[in-house]
Amino acid sequence: MNPNSSNRPAGTLETRLSEIERLLGTDPRRAEALAAAVLAEAPGHSMALLFQGMARRLAGDPAAAIVILRPLCEQFPEAPLPHLQLGLALRETGDDKKALDAMRRAVHAKPDFADAWLALVHLLTTLGAAETADAYASYIRHAMQSPVLQSAEAALRENREREAETLLRKRLEGHPRDVVALRLLAQVAARVRRLADAEVLLLECLRLAPAYREAREDYASVLVRQARPGEALREIEALIQEAPGDAALETRRAAILLQLLDYEGAAAAYTDLARKRPGDAGLQASLGHCLRILGRSDESVEAYRRAISLAPASGEAWWNLANLKTYRISDDDLAAILEQLENPGLGDADRLRFHFAAGKALEDRQQYEEAFRHYSEGNRLRRRGTPYTPTPLHEHVERSCTLFTREFFAGRQGWGVESDAPIFIVGLPRSGSTLVEQILASHSAVEGTTELPHVPVLVNELAARLGADAIWPDCLVTMEAREFRELGEAYLERTRPWRKLGRPRFIDKLPNNFENVALIHLMLPNARIVDVRRHPMACGLSLFRHLFAHGQHFSYSLEDIGSYYGAYLRLMMHFETVLPGRIHLVSYENLVRDTETEIRCLLEHCRLPFEEACLHFHENARPVSTPSSEQVRSPIFSEGLEQWRHFEPWLGPLRNALAASSRDSIAPGG
Repeated sequence: MNPNSSNRPAGTLETRLSEIERLLGTDPRRAEALAAAVLAEAPGHSMALLFQGMARRLAGDPAAAIVILRPLCEQFPEAPLPHLQLGLALRETGDDKKALDAMRRAVHAKPDFADAWLALVHLLTTLGAAETADAYASYIRHAMQSPVLQSAEAALRENREREAETLLRKRLEGHPRDVVALRLLAQVAARVRRLADAEVLLLECLRLAPAYREAREDYASVLVRQARPGEALREIEALIQEAPGDAALETRRAAILLQLLDYEGAAAAYTDLARKRPGDAGLQASLGHCLRILGRSDESVEAYRRAISLAPASGEAWWNLANLKTYRISDDDLAAILEQLENPGLGDADRLRFHFAAGKALEDRQQYEEAFRHYSEGNRLRRRGTPYTPTPLHEHVERSCTLFTREFFAGRQGWGVESDAPIFIVGLPRSGSTLVEQILASHSAVEGTTELPHVPVLVNELAARLGADAIWPDCLVTMEAREFRELGEAYLERTRPWRKLGRPRFIDKLPNNFENVALIHLMLPNARIVDVRRHPMACGLSLFRHLFAHGQHFSYSLEDIGSYYGAYLRLMMHFETVLPGRIHLVSYENLVRDTETEIRCLLEHCRLPFEEACLHFHENARPVSTPSSEQVRSPIFSEGLEQWRHFEPWLGPLRNALAASSRDSIAPGG
């Protein structure tokens, strides 16, 4: 009988053998006793002999196991499991040479025998053998034959992260060199935003198996999520060198170049990819995005047009085209958009983008009621896929207003890093922050970057380091001066790759950093903070009309926008009280109406001498990555200040939410 097969005696004997197999992992001595009882009734029974040998080894007597397993291997030379068990027993007695031979026989008999390959890896690693890398490659190729890893992967796929983590940690207790388990555990950690843990696991994975390409790709992804795209780029480029022409890797490389603000490099990469894969609509859309950032509007339109011709039902391509501020959707285009919306097979992801595109086209035609209907339907679909609850933000504001008093900041005066290089622009998206950034970036001493993710990444890392019991932002109260100095130094170091011009000052324009003003002040007390504020109805409508690529989940409901604006306003008014003069308020409306006066005040707050170039910001040809890139390349015009009133009949939910959230929600200049 082949001891590797499932051909076992039926009935009572089958039940007893199943019980023995179950006990091997929990009570090997009991398993051996039961196996001996079976062999007394059925001498020479192959499965009973195999289980008896395994039980002896697991009970700590490998020499006795060898006595049983060696004859079994001779009797069944092509059976992989006895050879694996013999190899394990021989290794435990110190006979590595014979153990190596037995394990090789196991994988020769069954090339996809994952556990045998892993055991062979362990032994070869101990021996320092050159073939360890090949053995690891074979294990990685066949690892998912393991029932434990199959279960863990299924749990991860079904969002049962805790179950997956339990299975994988138990697996690693017995098999610490299981690189596939390490990679899956890193995926669990990344899924729950424990990115530092994921990085450690993947580094260990790559230390053991440097050629494990999937792990290296995961490592690059974790680096990107930690706002370290420069390091990620090195990993991706190393993979590309090993496998030239890998389109997926080259596409990832182009996306990372975008993050590093190498827009010319990204555009060149996407151009090359689009030439190699002329039928890929997604590449054309990405190329169009790069060209828009670079201010090459006509070429951007052409790229989006090519994307649409390749994939007419792509809502993303149509929305990108419609969202160009210097382009007007034609009547034929609008008819094509509305025709797609009649397609019952259109998925929600594309359908909502078509609704936003239709809304923009109809608004341009001053058909405001119909435009609002499309915006509303697009927002409804987006909100269904990205639910939002305002509770965490309001709780954060409440805690911040309680914790961060004048006395709190006075007791920490002088903490952090002295550098005055950063200028933080905060507020709400669509408030005019890109315009303020463009004005400042036109100064010879200031470099514009983008919406840098580093402060939120530091917040997440800090929360992970402090543990599950830490409550944000309460934990800032117990932190010491040294910790804030280290955070400030980390921020300056991590933002260095984005500072390409060597100017003494740089801009971090992430609007949502208004939530992190306390941390910014404590780690960088000399950094300038600018709050750009727009009339709440105008800002709210602009948010509602815009489809964000990611984040800003509050923006898909007028009620949530009003609530969010009120929370933002309350927090900023609190900081104006406890840190008087620390934050400079720019009213978008005042900036439009009295541009030079506002620019002079802004530069004075940032401790920058006035320069005429700041008045001519629209002549600055720097790349701008936000949706307002085309607007800031034009002079300021006041016609848009009251544009929200075209939609006023349908903005009651926004007005009511603003009133309920804050009685002082009307911004200066409004």
